[in-house]
Amino acid sequence: MPSVMRLQHVSVPMPPGSQEQARQFYGEVLGMQEKSPPSQLAQQQLVWFNAGDGGQEVHVFTDDQLESKSVEQHLCLQVDSLSEYRLRLAENGIAIRESTPITGRPRLFVRDPFENLIEITEVLGEYD
Repeated sequence: MPSVMRLQHVSVPMPPGSQEQARQFYGEVLGMQEKSPPSQLAQQQLVWFNAGDGGQEVHVFTDDQLESKSVEQHLCLQVDSLSEYRLRLAENGIAIRESTPITGRPRLFVRDPFENLIEITEVLGEYD
């Protein structure tokens, strides 16, 4: 029986012309490495980033309407030091939203410049 191997990418919207804001937030604030999207998609003004060493990616695409389906819709990035990211986000003026604590998975939430919700977590062990 075929099975899902891994999450390959997530796509989040931004308004047209916001590529530099995407690069600043995902590239500089979060420290993700930008990668070139396929040449066949160049006309779509996408900005892609590597999300770790496993081949996962975050694709930021343009959307004229930016209509969210749910206020809790989000992507989650696992990091190696939540405390260092907390400091980095604060230094960049990014508002941090706390949430229900999960044993073994400390986390926080932020919004990117386009109001997409991002969960940032550190995996310290199994959760209850």
